[in-house]
Amino acid sequence: MIENFNDFNLSKEVLKAVVEMGFEEPSPIQKQAIPTMLNDEDIIGQAQTGTGKTASFGIPIVEKVNKNNKTTQAMVLCPTRELSIQVAEEISKLAKYKGVTVVPIYGGQPIERQIRSLKMGVQVVVGTPGRVIDHIKRKTLKTENIKTFVLDEADEMFDMGFREDIEKIIGFLPYERQTTFFSATMDQEIMDFAARYQSEPRLIKVVPKELTVPKVTQYYFALKHNMKLEILSRILDVQNPKLTVVFCNTKKMVDDLTAGLQSRGYFADGLHGDLKQIQRDGVMNKFRNSTIDILVATDVAARGIDVDDVDLVINYDMPQDVEYYVHRIGRTARAGREGTAISFVSPREMNTLSQIQKYTKTKIEKRDMPTLKDLIKRHEERFMEDIKEEINKNEHTKELNLINILMSEDYSPIDIAACLLKHYNENNKLNNHEELMDVDIKKNKKKEMIRLPFQTRVENQMLLKKIPEEFIST
Repeated sequence: MIENFNDFNLSKEVLKAVVEMGFEEPSPIQKQAIPTMLNDEDIIGQAQTGTGKTASFGIPIVEKVNKNNKTTQAMVLCPTRELSIQVAEEISKLAKYKGVTVVPIYGGQPIERQIRSLKMGVQVVVGTPGRVIDHIKRKTLKTENIKTFVLDEADEMFDMGFREDIEKIIGFLPYERQTTFFSATMDQEIMDFAARYQSEPRLIKVVPKELTVPKVTQYYFALKHNMKLEILSRILDVQNPKLTVVFCNTKKMVDDLTAGLQSRGYFADGLHGDLKQIQRDGVMNKFRNSTIDILVATDVAARGIDVDDVDLVINYDMPQDVEYYVHRIGRTARAGREGTAISFVSPREMNTLSQIQKYTKTKIEKRDMPTLKDLIKRHEERFMEDIKEEINKNEHTKELNLINILMSEDYSPIDIAACLLKHYNENNKLNNHEELMDVDIKKNKKKEMIRLPFQTRVENQMLLKKIPEEFIST
């Protein structure tokens, strides 16, 4: 029985890389696929996004490649550039101590650079169908020594119209090879395709009872379109997520929302198909490095994004295809972590919500939207925590000297602190929020202005009274 990665009898080089990557125990798909591929059997693997399927074929590929042979020995086809890059990066990490060269080839990147890499000797190629065919025709990609062929996201490839290209590529491969298909769904078209190009494949099916990621908390807000930006801003300020992915249905909405978030002071950037590859790579690097903490993206552009620290996914627009919902929320709760997915549902999108719940066999809870009062309360709590933390550090001698100077001029500690708080919060993002009907203001009630915190000395003094005396004593 397979309990851990040692049970696969992996080489010490690959095992070291696996441990370094943080894998603790094999996932269900890995437990079945890795030994099967190591035994040179063909596979049809059904597994959802986020189940560890890349390592399921990546580990056997690295193990079986002859590092002393510099020809291409394995090929992985992916539907998008982003996924090609992601898969190549993961296989490269697995090959770190084995000395195996892995290169992604895809459209949008200068082909000359890829040609140089291929001429230097590449043992594993990960690419999109169009660019792979281009290299084969140019004879810059040699296929005669390929022993392992993997089709990743097969259902997505077929949906995007790549079947003819895939058949063309398979026609260039040696007859004697291992052929592996991985797909989130397994319809008759894929089974017929497998029967044509595989030899007695083993079917490995790892599908949870619920198609969504178990550790994702899912709920929705019922709202009008013109409320979305304000509610999104409130969610970001109340929850303070580390990394957030926001999904939109159109490139224009991605651009508009990105601009709206940036104008409110958030570190956000957009990702969609109109961006040049160098721009897309730049955006993803900023997101992975947390230079930006909000990524606004279309479904196609975000395909294959695998960033472990994403803890919040927002469906700003409900997906046009119910299957996209599963892929979207799979961007969070990666590598055993927990995550949250919030959907914005307008009246005309309620039917889409019902279809998603039926498809995923999951009840998605409706919740109340955060009010300005909720926002103020959370900000005060967070501010109090920060103040106490700074006081306990006891690293403010210079500042105390300034306070003592002001106190020597007969200003009270309370007034000094209140004015400092007011000054500190003048540019606070809370000031960008607006009141919303039916959220902050109930119908048939007199409109009551909700003042934001720290705008008057009285409000500051009330806040200061919440701080224990020992923290403000002089």
